[in-house]
Amino acid sequence: MTHPPAGPARILLADDHALVRRGVRLILDAEPDLTVVAEAADGAEAVARARSLDLDLAVLDIAMPRQTGLQAARELARVRPGLRILILTMYDNEQYFFEALRAGASGYVLKSVADRDLVEACRAALRDEPFIYPGAETALVRSYLDRVRNGSPLPERTITEREEEILKLVAEGHSSKEIGELLVISPKTVERHRANLLQKLGLRDRLELTRYAIRAGLIEP
Repeated sequence: MTHPPAGPARILLADDHALVRRGVRLILDAEPDLTVVAEAADGAEAVARARSLDLDLAVLDIAMPRQTGLQAARELARVRPGLRILILTMYDNEQYFFEALRAGASGYVLKSVADRDLVEACRAALRDEPFIYPGAETALVRSYLDRVRNGSPLPERTITEREEEILKLVAEGHSSKEIGELLVISPKTVERHRANLLQKLGLRDRLELTRYAIRAGLIEP
């Protein structure tokens, strides 16, 4: 049994919208047992802050520049395994929910009801308990049971983590050279991944990749 930290829990808040961060911070800082000690505007910054700070919980938006909340969650689960993670999102989407759990998140909170659910979700995560936003349980359990009954597997990732990184950066308009510099790989390797993405996803060009990235929640429209 994991016990909550002594004193207010130290929280990192990552969202690319400053207004959202301000609103969420007001909700959390109003609680005596919770305090936001750091903010980040994208997933990569969130990972960097989490590496250098003593934190108990990271609250991550899904759709952020450079690196999504899900990508950041996967990296944080590797480099800071004791850190609790919550996904805060506007996407009421079963695929993202399962992906969040697979990435190491303790819970999934909808922005539309953050004022009602977020504090409870933070406390659950700090107790090392899962939090599923109200209303999701019935649909998720029914979906899971249907899959089991039909012998179908749970939703699987169609692309690798590296391909997802490259897809996001391509959709954000970066050149192969820029992506290579960001990911510390050669432009030729970027082009190979991009060609694999097009073939694997049955897409033709950057425009279609961008549309796919929007549908996948990697970037916002």
